[in-house]
Amino acid sequence: MGAEAVIPSNRSHKIIIPHDEAAYKDRSRIERCFNRMKRFRRFSMRYDHRAIHFEGCVYLIAAIIWLR
Repeated sequence: MGAEAVIPSNRSHKIIIPHDEAAYKDRSRIERCFNRMKRFRRFSMRYDHRAIHFEGCVYLIAAIIWLR
């Protein structure tokens, strides 16, 4: 399928799958950001039905997280 491994394999395995460390670092950063955003109920339950309102909510939550 042409997919690349981003998550490193377990060190106890005999065959170690090579992975891109820079892509893993970026993926981890984005995943942590989404986990922080999911703490806000409005974001996780998606009460806003319009895309523009949801986008504004995302920007507001990102600003609140950045200011902490």
